[in-house]
Amino acid sequence: MSENKILPENKPDALVVGGGPAGLMAAQQLIEAGCSVVLCDAMPAVGRKLLRAGVGGLNLTHAEPKAEFVSRFTGSVDVAPWLEDFDAQAMTAWARALGIDTFVGSSGRVFPVQMKASPLLRAWLGQLALAGLQIRNRYRWCGWTQTADGMVHEFTTPTGQVQIAARVCVLALGGASWSRLGSDGRWRDVLSAHTIPVTDFMPSNGGVEIPWSPWFSEHFAGRPLKTVTLGVAGTESGCRRGEAVVTTHGLEGGLIYALSASIREALAKSGAVTLGLDLLPDLTEEQVRQKLNKPQGKMSRSNYLRKRLGLDGVKYALLRELVRDGAEQDVVAMAVAAKKLSLPVKGMRPLDEAISTAGGVHGSALTQDLMLNEHPGLFCVGEMLDWDAPTGGYLLTASMASGLRAGRAAAGILGK
Repeated sequence: MSENKILPENKPDALVVGGGPAGLMAAQQLIEAGCSVVLCDAMPAVGRKLLRAGVGGLNLTHAEPKAEFVSRFTGSVDVAPWLEDFDAQAMTAWARALGIDTFVGSSGRVFPVQMKASPLLRAWLGQLALAGLQIRNRYRWCGWTQTADGMVHEFTTPTGQVQIAARVCVLALGGASWSRLGSDGRWRDVLSAHTIPVTDFMPSNGGVEIPWSPWFSEHFAGRPLKTVTLGVAGTESGCRRGEAVVTTHGLEGGLIYALSASIREALAKSGAVTLGLDLLPDLTEEQVRQKLNKPQGKMSRSNYLRKRLGLDGVKYALLRELVRDGAEQDVVAMAVAAKKLSLPVKGMRPLDEAISTAGGVHGSALTQDLMLNEHPGLFCVGEMLDWDAPTGGYLLTASMASGLRAGRAAAGILGK
């Protein structure tokens, strides 16, 4: 099909591919600049991963000082310039403009008052629809060809192949985790065929595998491990305090996610990683010994450690799981061991289980406005790009900031 046979409704000023936060933000900038915009998404509805992220409370951003906020990001793509245009304060202001009030939690994380993602997404989509955004679902992007007048993009749809011509296009196709929600990374082959450098995907903010005994795995999977410190042995990542969750295969949760980059790098270097775990971070070793000065009497070991140190439930079971070589026979030695447990990590959980992915389009392929150097008018945003960050609102803020930057630059190309 030649471009002159493409239907008029398939010739917008701008095309956005991908209906996650980055794509929607790019579309918003283009619409506000006066462009006609078509947004295509492979899924039956847009914002699927955003809605999933909001199941336990949508973490919009983080209220820590800006310098600390910016320091959370790693990768070949420099995120800092985007955050000059759209930072944590801009995120809360943007939500407020949609009628969504926010609050700062005890950890500094920022949430909508309603906690859920659905009211925010509904308000956002309503605003974009009133502004004229056309959204087409079940349109799977297959690639593009360059013509004298711009790009022609190919889509597979329920009714057959469709071509859409546009002078500018923003690709917001996601990373490679949670494929059932649309982020399957299949776009990588298309970009690689155009010799665009793409770094291998790696799991980020995901669980780790630890060889639990069948008994521990069966009885304690799903139980929270609260108020502990954890560090990666042999690295400079330092110990972090927080919570984790025991799984059938190992550990996951905020504390593990915060260390996932260090764990991933250590595994790549040596193939094995040991985590140092402190079950009693509020006590020194000497204080532990002092608290065990009182005789055990007729109390069982578990009851004694529970009453004197608060080591009960999953913490006591974990202590029994990890203490070996006779130390478990000496209650004081066992308690002291709780300060310096070693957890052998076999590997990361599979890519598709991770909250996000590291890797993607390499920074060398992009201008500062996130346009591909060798393909004028074609932009990449969000988790497609080779950057990484922990959970805590950083991922969402940076994704939307990238969409804002690319959307404005694309509008500039159109003279808008």
